[in-house]
Amino acid sequence: MRRLFAGLSIPLGFALGLAATAGPAAAGEEASEPMHLISAEVCQTCHEEIYRQWKGSMHANSTALKDPIHGAFYGMEVGDPTAEGQVHKKSGTYPICLQCHAPNAARDKTTKLDAHVAYSEGVNCVACHTLQNYKGIQGEDGKLRLGLKAYEVSDRLQGPTAFPRGVQKLAAAGDDLFGGAVDDAEDSQKPNPHLGEPVEMDGIEIPALAMDASPVLMKTSDACMGCHDRRNNPNDVPLCATGDEFVASGSKVACQSCHMPVSGGLVDHSMGGGHDHGMLKRSVVFDVKSDLDGDILKTKVLMQNSQPHAVPTGAPFRNMYFKLTAYNDQGEVVWQNAKGHPSKDDPKAYLFYGLADDKGMPAPPPTATQPGEDTRLKPHETREIAYEIPSEGVVLVRGELYYNLMWPSLVEKFSQLPTELTDPVLVAEVEQSIVAP
Repeated sequence: MRRLFAGLSIPLGFALGLAATAGPAAAGEEASEPMHLISAEVCQTCHEEIYRQWKGSMHANSTALKDPIHGAFYGMEVGDPTAEGQVHKKSGTYPICLQCHAPNAARDKTTKLDAHVAYSEGVNCVACHTLQNYKGIQGEDGKLRLGLKAYEVSDRLQGPTAFPRGVQKLAAAGDDLFGGAVDDAEDSQKPNPHLGEPVEMDGIEIPALAMDASPVLMKTSDACMGCHDRRNNPNDVPLCATGDEFVASGSKVACQSCHMPVSGGLVDHSMGGGHDHGMLKRSVVFDVKSDLDGDILKTKVLMQNSQPHAVPTGAPFRNMYFKLTAYNDQGEVVWQNAKGHPSKDDPKAYLFYGLADDKGMPAPPPTATQPGEDTRLKPHETREIAYEIPSEGVVLVRGELYYNLMWPSLVEKFSQLPTELTDPVLVAEVEQSIVAP
């Protein structure tokens, strides 16, 4: 029989170079690790599909060890994610980013993210499933409390329903008070560590992982807002404000409805967002219509935001743009709204949230003193942009909508990043043939 304690099987612990740390318990010992140090590897034993989905998500890759973009900024603002005692360089305080990007490490006030697998797993199972109550991000002192600081946390797992067994226990106590309405046949139940006792599953001993019901948090946007509501820079300028956008939309739909839909009886733990091409493709309705008027093609580009928040949202350097191109019968370009990125040639085709300094000039997120220009699509906004294209020789008009994780200037600055993170992603395309009268 194999034991999974401290979130690791013993062979995996050695493979990760963690054998000398406070890792797996020795054979025959009881689990002594606190709940927030239980690895997702333990959960995988029973929840294989959910684990697979999570493993490919940005939550599983949220730390500076695994997310190249976050890692680049972390290196600039903090330092080495494998070193202990790191502080935010400008404020000299514990890095606030760890409250969201490595919450289990934040609970232990450590910055050595490779010291325990539960730290390097970023937002793993227990990081979310120990959140008990959402206090809001506005602290009593008027300051923002972000990530874990916005929650009361528990040493017991929290789930949307848990496993209510009160009636079953009453029936098993003696008299069947409910006329046989309760099926207490234990043989029909899989081993369940969430009932509060260790169990054996497929030759693996799982520690007791008691679970309480917390539907008000787990089934509402409260589960998300600690990290995804708002993040200000040291000058109190909003950088990420998805929560504010959501509230302004008036939507009553929980974040989970889009980002954690139910499929095949399981809640999808891929938690797709700005890195998920499928999520991006359904985020905006994009269309192009051209009407011939003499020697002019009067063309309208339509963009309709299907989301209850701005598009794009999240990190301020995320942006979208569209390209509009007219072709002749040889497939040659005869007209285009911009030769390259339209940020300069056609600003109305560029959707972004800008940040500025005191003089209104563009500024990077850490030093901006005020919001800059914001051309993003507002929640549920429909926007039409008109163009007049010379019609001579045009047989086809094509529109393409792209998404970028970073501003063009940051792409140039962080040239070491992999191209799958810096290249634009095509999220919508439409063509219209032009027939001469």
